[in-house]
Amino acid sequence: MKKNLSICFILVLFIFYVFTGFSYVSAMQNNMDIQSKSAILMDYETGTILYEKNPHEKMPIASLNKIMTILLAIEAINDGKISLNDTVQISEYAASMGGSQVFLHAGEVLTVDSLLKAIVVASGNDASVAIAEKIAGSHEAFVSRMNLRAKELGMRNTNFANATGLPAENNYSTAYDVALMSQELLKHPLFFRWSTIWLDTLDESSNKTELTNTNRLIRFYDGADGLKTGSTQEAGYCLSATAKRGNMRLLAVVLNAPSSKVRFSESIKMLDYGFANYEIIHVLKKDQIIKDNIFVSGGKEERINGLASKNVNFLIRSGESKEFEMEVSLNDKINAPLKKGDKIGTLVLTREGQVLETIDIVSDRDVGRANVFDYFKKIFYNWTRK
Repeated sequence: MKKNLSICFILVLFIFYVFTGFSYVSAMQNNMDIQSKSAILMDYETGTILYEKNPHEKMPIASLNKIMTILLAIEAINDGKISLNDTVQISEYAASMGGSQVFLHAGEVLTVDSLLKAIVVASGNDASVAIAEKIAGSHEAFVSRMNLRAKELGMRNTNFANATGLPAENNYSTAYDVALMSQELLKHPLFFRWSTIWLDTLDESSNKTELTNTNRLIRFYDGADGLKTGSTQEAGYCLSATAKRGNMRLLAVVLNAPSSKVRFSESIKMLDYGFANYEIIHVLKKDQIIKDNIFVSGGKEERINGLASKNVNFLIRSGESKEFEMEVSLNDKINAPLKKGDKIGTLVLTREGQVLETIDIVSDRDVGRANVFDYFKKIFYNWTRK
């Protein structure tokens, strides 16, 4: 078969938005009446922005700070640095936090699991500082980690001054940056252990605090399963909301809404718009075979498979054409030795001559360089087959 292979699929995609991009978003700004000072609607899978209003304007985000607090905690769990069953003794400093709290007392001991439930469900400032101290040793050290992680995620207009979102000098973010860290948090299934709770009790605390989810979309909006609310006099009413219907997940952020009712209604307005007008198409999965039976020169094995190096998903406008072309180009010569994951070619997805996405094709296995014994073995094998 030729190394350059064009395959037409009547399966997937192309959308008007791919070519018109932000011009379409700008047009939508005139049609969606959003009172909040800043807002954004993002497709979770592709990161495509479907609506935006002042997305990069710096402003306080109140308890949306805790999205980063939760993210760092879950990453620490996944890395084995802490576990859900680890115990945390509440410090006087953590217990002194004002604002939204779960009324922890200095000296009492709770598990990481309970503290995260208190943060995600009830937005506990005291629980946030307690988990920060557990992970980094001090609240200040944890805040440094928050800012480092923000830079890693490309949050260019964010600076955290605390793990809680309580008013503080030089504590700000943007709707776009909040969407980025929310998108990262949603990659972790563990988050949904707490985010979908509507009512619960913090049984480990001495006060047996009753917890009610501050995000009422969890109960009243179809598909909603997160994410985080926030409000202070300075920040107004803020919300990062996510919902999933079918195979499509959307993320809506509103900052500085004039009331709690408005932050929820405007999030619903954006989510409704996204679900009504778009759909997500899963084209390829990471490690899916793109080309099989590929010859390797000078290897202990002569044949390998070429795999997709990443997931490929596309967002399309409902009703748009789903035709595209896929072109596979393998390297002119593929020589051993090879490591699993080494690039051996390129896959290009196109529509009407326009490139939609380019990804690497990679080896599905290690292939060592053949030695003299290997060559003799191949000769003997071929001879016995005659």
